[in-house]
Amino acid sequence: MDKSYHVVLMYGLTQLGFMFFFYPYDIIASTTEGHWFAITFGIAINMLIVWAYMKGLSYFPKQDIISIYLGVGKWAAILFLLPLVLFLIVVNIFTVRAFADIITLVFLTNTPMWAITGLLIVISTYIALNGVNAIFRTGLLLALLFLPLILFTIFISFQNVDFRYLFPLFNINFSFMTKPAYLQSFSAFAGNFLFLGFVQPYFSFSRKKVMFTLVALVPFFFLSVYLPLLTFGQATASNFKFPFVILVSTIHINWLMFDRVTIFLLLCLITFTMLFISLLLWEVSRILNRAMPKVKLNYYVIGVAAIIYGCCLLIPNWESIQVIMKWNMVFRFFVLFAIPFSILFIGLRSRRMDKDESV
Repeated sequence: MDKSYHVVLMYGLTQLGFMFFFYPYDIIASTTEGHWFAITFGIAINMLIVWAYMKGLSYFPKQDIISIYLGVGKWAAILFLLPLVLFLIVVNIFTVRAFADIITLVFLTNTPMWAITGLLIVISTYIALNGVNAIFRTGLLLALLFLPLILFTIFISFQNVDFRYLFPLFNINFSFMTKPAYLQSFSAFAGNFLFLGFVQPYFSFSRKKVMFTLVALVPFFFLSVYLPLLTFGQATASNFKFPFVILVSTIHINWLMFDRVTIFLLLCLITFTMLFISLLLWEVSRILNRAMPKVKLNYYVIGVAAIIYGCCLLIPNWESIQVIMKWNMVFRFFVLFAIPFSILFIGLRSRRMDKDESV
């Protein structure tokens, strides 16, 4: 069954959940001028990686990446899937703890961290326990409810922009490529596309529509960075941990009955993030279930969720979250490059072997 629209919506929602919170700070911190080039370079790499990943998957219809690696051998499954499991768990820990911190900072300052973290985990786990179809149906519902609010928030964010902050445009310094902040910005890409290799046994999707979604998301990457820059300037925006959130909190609309537009943005993006967390939980549990099939899939979902919750409680502050993300950088780039291109290589090799056998 073709569910291309469900797939592209899921990809878009999970991408938006990360984009407006963490991506602007990383780009602004990595360079002081020519931000557009740093954004374009990262997007180009992301498009290449997603294309290679889907091209490789196209050689194995109705198979997920677990079956593809197992088809090569157990050594390939261990080599590629073990780092993937560790990466997905660490990303989930970071995501849950970081968004719990954001919720505390913005509007639940007196609520204990364990309660906010537990709420995020419980809702995400409940969605994951109902399977991939429930995750995608939830994604469709959230898209219908909250995408108009996201677009409205972006539109009114132009309220205080000063286009003089746009210049200089072409004073490009390539030193940003080696900055830790820029390397950290790839966390906005790594992890989002992986679910494409897990859903193939359940339904099919169009590669062209997914690539079109990537193109449609390009303006949002630029807006997430340039709206804070055009409002505050480089010197001021670089001091904020969440530049876009601070930007939205400065917006004032007389005819709106709510005082803080930030609440709309935050609630919308948190729902997208919980969807992302549930998807990662399901992916990790799928890998563990294939490794040890005697245990039911739902038990793995609950077990992994409990581990993530426990780890989140051990993280004391935002600085510790940043340290965890630095530790995860090796796994991030392994997943970002090794998995897509290894799937492409295995697919090309399989196609060549089939041709040789037919001759």
